[in-house]
Amino acid sequence: MPSHDHGHAFTFMNPRVRDGVVVHSRRSVLKTSLAGLGGLTLPGLMKLRAEGKATKSGKSVILLWMTGGPSHIDTWDPKPDRPIENRGPFKTIATKLPGVRICEFLPKQAAMLDQFTLIRSVDCRFSNHEPNMVMQTANLTNEPRTNPKAKYFPSFGSIVAKHHGANHPAMPPYVVLNMKSRSHVAWGGYLGTQYDPFDGNNAAKLFQLPAGLSMDRLHARQTLSRQMDGLRADIDASGMMGAMDTFGQKAFDIVAGGRAQEAFDLEQEPKNVRDRYGDHDWAKQALLARRLVERGSSFVTIDLSNHGASGTWDNHGDNIPPYGGIWNGLRPLLPVFDHVITTLVSDLRERGMLDDTLVIAMGEFGRTPNLGTQGSTDGRNHWPVVMSMCMAGGGFRHGQVIGASTKDGAEISERPVTPSDLAATIYHHMGVPLDATYNDHQGRPNFIVDGGRPIAELI
Repeated sequence: MPSHDHGHAFTFMNPRVRDGVVVHSRRSVLKTSLAGLGGLTLPGLMKLRAEGKATKSGKSVILLWMTGGPSHIDTWDPKPDRPIENRGPFKTIATKLPGVRICEFLPKQAAMLDQFTLIRSVDCRFSNHEPNMVMQTANLTNEPRTNPKAKYFPSFGSIVAKHHGANHPAMPPYVVLNMKSRSHVAWGGYLGTQYDPFDGNNAAKLFQLPAGLSMDRLHARQTLSRQMDGLRADIDASGMMGAMDTFGQKAFDIVAGGRAQEAFDLEQEPKNVRDRYGDHDWAKQALLARRLVERGSSFVTIDLSNHGASGTWDNHGDNIPPYGGIWNGLRPLLPVFDHVITTLVSDLRERGMLDDTLVIAMGEFGRTPNLGTQGSTDGRNHWPVVMSMCMAGGGFRHGQVIGASTKDGAEISERPVTPSDLAATIYHHMGVPLDATYNDHQGRPNFIVDGGRPIAELI
């Protein structure tokens, strides 16, 4: 019978020699578990996030997601000369831009509208909510109620996380703040869960050490993990152990505190700055978003909602709770939003961050031209035909209105802007190649931008 003692391709691994960790004690078990965790969990996720990223540019995006779908007629595209059932109950005010009027409850934005761009001709057809997908992915078939594959289309933030990554390795690239429901945002989908957003709601729990575990002990455990990597490094001809040590350090920096933990701690912000933003939860989230991009996150979405239903901006009518109608539902939101967006943009500008940070405010769709839908006297239903949105920063040309709707706000009358145009504008800002693709579960490539182009008036 032939011998099997000859050399083979795996001789260098000493398969019959007890090497590395020999589990004879509780400490050995701890060593083994830490070594495994260091190589297979968060550090592995950090490694995946680092693959295929473009050169960092310091650019970022803050998306103020007006969950539910704000009425375009009652915010940025008023129709003051129309009958009340069309124009709604609000008056309009002049703005910094000659001849441009917006809702009376947005006076701060009106006073600095030269720093914003209003887009009044966004084509939001096919968009719906719960889940909110089309306007966060630019995929027109991304309607989970009718397309079972829709949940797999990756969000803008996930695409940015993959192709651009964080601007600092110790920060999560894509973060969602104030998430009231998973259905309010889009996810990593085909890209994989490693490109899902970091849920800011869980930050406090993530950074809170378990009882009995001090920072000194945590550092000691990290050192032990590194020692275990060192024991295994002599069998690694590919250099993977060194790479895993690097990703392990990044994971440790995020979980154990450091830069990310400090970014989430609003108490680190001077009191006068906190007072400037104010106590409203949306305002605190805006300040937190600024802190995150300032420290290296590249895409932050704020869920501007107060509940886990379809969204606070879903103003169907006072008799259809919890949404309210235009007067009792939408009116209280507008001064808060007005303060949040103008404070954020002003703060970014004063810190020299506005050219690098693109601020976008939008929802899923507009709302019906006439009041009184669904048996209400004061509400508007979904209107996925036309909507308005606004932008600031990003180094773009602002102080303009792009596009227009018809006299009653029912249709786009000029210069349609599609979800793909929005996606192309975001990716252009972030330095993501517009011809980049991702594979579906069958391995077929899908373009991240389907026919859209960056909005020419901005560039």
